[in-house]
Amino acid sequence: MTPGKKIPIFVDGVVLNGPQTDVKAGEKFVEEACRLIMEEVVLKATDVNEKVCEWQPPEQLRQLLDLEMRDTGESQDKLLKLCQDVIHFSVKTNHPRFFNQLYAGLDYYSLAARIITEALNPSIYTYEVSPVFLLVEEAVLKKMIECVGWKEGDGIFNPGGSVSNMCAMNLARYRHCPDIKEKGLSGLPRLILFTSAECHYSMKKAASFLGIGTQNVYFVETDGRGKMIPEDLEKQIWQARQEGAVPFLVCATSGTTVLGAFDPLDEIAEVCERHGLWLHVDASWGGSALVSRKHRRLLHGIHRADSVAWNPHKMLMAGIQCSALLVKDKSDLLKKCYSAKATYLFQQDKFYDVSYDTGDKSIQCSRRPDAFKFWMTWKALGTSGLEERVNRAFALSRYLVDEIKKREGFKLLMEPEYTNVCFWYIPPSLREMEEGPEFWRKLSLVAPAIKEKMMKKGSLMLGYQPHRGKVNFFRQVVISPQVSREDMDFLLDEIDSLGRDM
Repeated sequence: MTPGKKIPIFVDGVVLNGPQTDVKAGEKFVEEACRLIMEEVVLKATDVNEKVCEWQPPEQLRQLLDLEMRDTGESQDKLLKLCQDVIHFSVKTNHPRFFNQLYAGLDYYSLAARIITEALNPSIYTYEVSPVFLLVEEAVLKKMIECVGWKEGDGIFNPGGSVSNMCAMNLARYRHCPDIKEKGLSGLPRLILFTSAECHYSMKKAASFLGIGTQNVYFVETDGRGKMIPEDLEKQIWQARQEGAVPFLVCATSGTTVLGAFDPLDEIAEVCERHGLWLHVDASWGGSALVSRKHRRLLHGIHRADSVAWNPHKMLMAGIQCSALLVKDKSDLLKKCYSAKATYLFQQDKFYDVSYDTGDKSIQCSRRPDAFKFWMTWKALGTSGLEERVNRAFALSRYLVDEIKKREGFKLLMEPEYTNVCFWYIPPSLREMEEGPEFWRKLSLVAPAIKEKMMKKGSLMLGYQPHRGKVNFFRQVVISPQVSREDMDFLLDEIDSLGRDM
């Protein structure tokens, strides 16, 4: 036998000596893939001269991509070609002319943080397996709680604002009737929650998921700007009580999805305090205005809330997903509500302070270290840099509004309160037409047709929707600091160019 060579050990016909993985080949693949990411995503996909998207219909895209998984593995070259194809045919959300959603752009520090966490592959339930990231989450939550205006509080990062809203809803219900955790829904009175008619659809989903029922979500009327009317809230609370139901929660919104409206939190808090109701604020979109001394007034009164959902992956570009649920309570209500005390994870006789094992406050077991990417950006820019990012987005939105007012064929839906700029494009064929039913029917066809043209051309991406009786209009949202005044001009020029002959 060759000196130093070990005798092969077999179990069930499998050789157990040494690692099975080809480490050198794996390292080379990662190195080549990172080079591809740098060239095709970080550099090329953020170039304003490149396309935002390479549109293909589903059947055609299936033929262009090799999606089948086979019995034998592919070569490294084939895998790199697949990576390149995935990048090529994906929407470049970090492109300066991607305005389609409430997230956009590339934050380099957040990206680096995401690469680190993907490589380390941590799960943050206990300090023993994720010491750094649990301390990072603690520090970020503390700073966010300060931004809300609370002296102390609690919180947890969740996979998106919808989950944060659902967890807040469940927490409010647990506070109202703690027996539900063990005894379930049987024997409970009919519970009612109140939210704006402009709220995010996650409120209905959460009510359905939690067994509250969508019929027990009372939608409070909004004014012409999309803000909840406190007087109607008060009226509906009394009405629910007269029906024999039990109100327990009010969900206000700071930054509605379409119009970017901010509910009057101080007045809503007064109503909640009078009736002993939990006040949750869905600030998933608008919460980032809290870092701006100039614009935080939009959320005046948020310190009176019992819980807040805030997504740094939106305006502050922390990268999807990055969503925090902040809670004013400091009596361990989160843990009491969600703890399952799994003894294989949360042993109480560990050699360190087990209060740092925060995973039992979450509905998840495995949980990503989402706070780290926001922490890295915050460390890099400082609060002043985050503030500058928010203020610039507001300024660019203001510029766009002024340009819309100057240009023939463009009509604002309303003066924006946030960075949501909603407007119609009226092609020359409709400009002399009276604004009757036929005019609005024809106008409703314009935005979808222009959207199709821009996507097939790949020049930009912009969202549109009908909304509460108003026919299809464009919703432009400014987020990324890579966006310039020239991009605002291009947006309007391109819409006019694509829609002029309609």
